[in-house]
Amino acid sequence: MSHRALAAEGLVVGYGPGSRVLDGASLTVPAGRRLAVLGANGSGKTTLLRCLSGALRPAAGTVTVDGVPVAYTRSGLRAHRQTVQLVLQDPDDQLFSASVAQDVSFGPLNLGLDEQEARARVDEALDLLAVDDLSARPTHQLSFGERKRVAIAGAVAMRPCVLLLDEPTAGLDPAAVAETLTALARLQENDSTVVMSTHDVDLALRWADEVAVVVDRGVVQGPPDEVLADPALLGRARLDRPWALTLGTRLRGLGLLPPGALPRTAGDLLAALPEPGARP
Repeated sequence: MSHRALAAEGLVVGYGPGSRVLDGASLTVPAGRRLAVLGANGSGKTTLLRCLSGALRPAAGTVTVDGVPVAYTRSGLRAHRQTVQLVLQDPDDQLFSASVAQDVSFGPLNLGLDEQEARARVDEALDLLAVDDLSARPTHQLSFGERKRVAIAGAVAMRPCVLLLDEPTAGLDPAAVAETLTALARLQENDSTVVMSTHDVDLALRWADEVAVVVDRGVVQGPPDEVLADPALLGRARLDRPWALTLGTRLRGLGLLPPGALPRTAGDLLAALPEPGARP
């Protein structure tokens, strides 16, 4: 896997006459970075990811890899899906084989790889997602969180440069969220660019290097601590301000935090506070 530059420019998508979900939306996926895509239900987050993956062709606008537009032909889309993989929100939309190993091997075998190479990719993907102990398990016997990680492993086995994840932490308990984020960190260490759509502004603030808010049929992109601190934007997008920014701003107003970037996690916030009895 190597980093490629994925981008969208001026996307227009509608699902009926006079109805546009995206209208001139543009996005740049920073290579080797973590990008969180946020927005209200129906804002167009999944539509945007489907366009980026090649699964949906926009009515206007372009999706490019390294500046080259996606070719919407059988061979063009096949090549694009070796670079960009989309994992849907519901893992049951993608898991269909009898066992975990069989399911994860489907993509590599579809590429025409021999059995030995396909097995190597399966082992690599299962190890990266920390589900190698589930290799022989029937997919219907997995927990919801396990099914989510196995679905991601199936995409990782294709060795994409960019991995698009639609709500990968939705419906998971805190322990499963932590396991998923640990797995995503391993993917980034192995040269995958990870894009995650989410409703969770607190998760986006602490996890992402950049955020993109899908609002008013367009995209607003930038640093998390700037974009997620914009009250007007958050109001239009029907998103809450992250608690760390709200609390950090209040503590700074009380003179308890020094100037500079506000803490983005609970640990950073505690580390920035003065020791009991000390003057800030």
